[in-house]
Amino acid sequence: MQPAAPAEALHARYWPKRLPRRIAVPETSLWFNLEVSARRYPDKDAVVFFGRTMSYAELHRQAESLAGWLQQSAGVKRGDRVLLYMQNCPQYLVAFYAILRADAVVVPVNPMNRAGEFKHYITDAGAKAAICSAELASQVDAANEAVDAAERLQHLLVTRYADTMPAQYDDPADAPPAAMAEWLMADPPLPGWAVRWQDALALGQQPGPHEARAGDLAVMPYTSGTTGLPKGCMHNHRSIMHNAIGGGMWGQSSAEGVALGVVPLFHITGMQYCMHTPIYNGATVVLMPRWDRELAGRLISRYQVTHWTCIPTMIIDLLASPNMASFDLSSLRYISGGGAAMPQAVAERLHAQYGLMFCEGYGLTETAAPSHANPPERPKLQCLGMPFLGVESRVVDPTTLEALPPGEVGEIVTHGPQVFQGYWRNPEATRAAFVELDGKPFFRTGDLGRMDEDGYFFLTDRLKRMINASGFKVWPAEVEALLYKHPDVQEACIIAARDAYRGESVKAVVVLKEAARGRVTEDQIIEWARGQMAAYKYPRSVEFVDTLPKSGAGKVMWRLLQDRENERQAS
Repeated sequence: MQPAAPAEALHARYWPKRLPRRIAVPETSLWFNLEVSARRYPDKDAVVFFGRTMSYAELHRQAESLAGWLQQSAGVKRGDRVLLYMQNCPQYLVAFYAILRADAVVVPVNPMNRAGEFKHYITDAGAKAAICSAELASQVDAANEAVDAAERLQHLLVTRYADTMPAQYDDPADAPPAAMAEWLMADPPLPGWAVRWQDALALGQQPGPHEARAGDLAVMPYTSGTTGLPKGCMHNHRSIMHNAIGGGMWGQSSAEGVALGVVPLFHITGMQYCMHTPIYNGATVVLMPRWDRELAGRLISRYQVTHWTCIPTMIIDLLASPNMASFDLSSLRYISGGGAAMPQAVAERLHAQYGLMFCEGYGLTETAAPSHANPPERPKLQCLGMPFLGVESRVVDPTTLEALPPGEVGEIVTHGPQVFQGYWRNPEATRAAFVELDGKPFFRTGDLGRMDEDGYFFLTDRLKRMINASGFKVWPAEVEALLYKHPDVQEACIIAARDAYRGESVKAVVVLKEAARGRVTEDQIIEWARGQMAAYKYPRSVEFVDTLPKSGAGKVMWRLLQDRENERQAS
């Protein structure tokens, strides 16, 4: 037996008695989870999408057929990377598991990214093919044309959301809002090299034997950082599998559960709790392509949703609905989430009216979602929770790496079975991300926090420059790089502005070129940025200045600008 980690010793008295401290991770691939559930529950609903259902047998059948197309028509081989680029829909699950069945690697891409951003995923991942929704096919085509011929995608598979939607709605509660229906039903012209989803499935091609093992690369979500372009986080089947199983155990999920899948599936949290965990358990997922509070309220009521992983702003929005009294939330057993702190007043209302305790969690793309979670039996508010199953976390001095006692603030470092294997083709960044303590590799989160006397962790600040807008991480360096492409921008610095609803929003401090001063407005910069980058990234406010403060080495002193902004808003 290994000695208990420091945090474990502290929170031992509050650890749920129903849970082990560590779990044995199966030495099988993620694909095997779907195969097992399809055999166990062939006729059970795996997915519900605007009232139309897809059984586990059908999900398995379509994934097998699509894997055959990937191997035989697209030439995808073991270890090849395939880009997956769409909003939440049943096709996302089919495509994800088809890529795994083909022994390839899923590269999920945020559907809010534009062509200029998508280009990086083609070249950096060295992707062979892409699967996207119809409204995004033009973005893929434009991005592909912008890269060198030798690096271009060779195959593009395109689906319409309408492919898995009903022709008519048996219950009005299932119908999408009018604004959502317009783009869901869209059928734009496709690039000449695109293959339609239905045509690929109609071929009925069968894949070869499944050869992927637990240690093989399975999924490579991208994350940015303080400098440079987004980096691919390498996760094998084993690291994703750990939290797919552990997340269900923590939240008491089972085959009888019904999950509301509204957190984006491209995001590591949505990927785990709205796809991998339900599929492992044989549960049902009610999918939403985007957040809409009235639709969410109707779906929770109609399908008796039991588990909801969300961002606190979603709960705030739902509780503010004028139709709240007509929604039936009595089926909900477990609500969890992260990305932003849950306001105490909202959490108290949730508990008083519905008997629900909101369980905040903490994790990163590098940790396959949770590295910390609040136990449902004893959650704390504005708290990251305890180190998750099999996880050892410490608070250390960022410089000396000495462990700090409870109450003192330092960097949170984490060691566990769900930690990623490193950054794709970036050994330097991988080395910088880890530190060895007591002979074990600990991932440096870049977040400053403290541990209380009970072993619960709390976030206090960040070492890395990062903006958290409603749970979406915005890396200033990436936005700055895009702003420098504006013909009238001489210099730019991105900082966080407080936002009553989103928590934080993006603010650009800009120095215009001499000829543009007095001619270009803040709104023009914002409008230009809106067309160049994902919706959550573009600046919501712009401040023009004559110069940016710089250090003796010529580096922009972003922290000084951030402190000024904080002082201005505080006053």
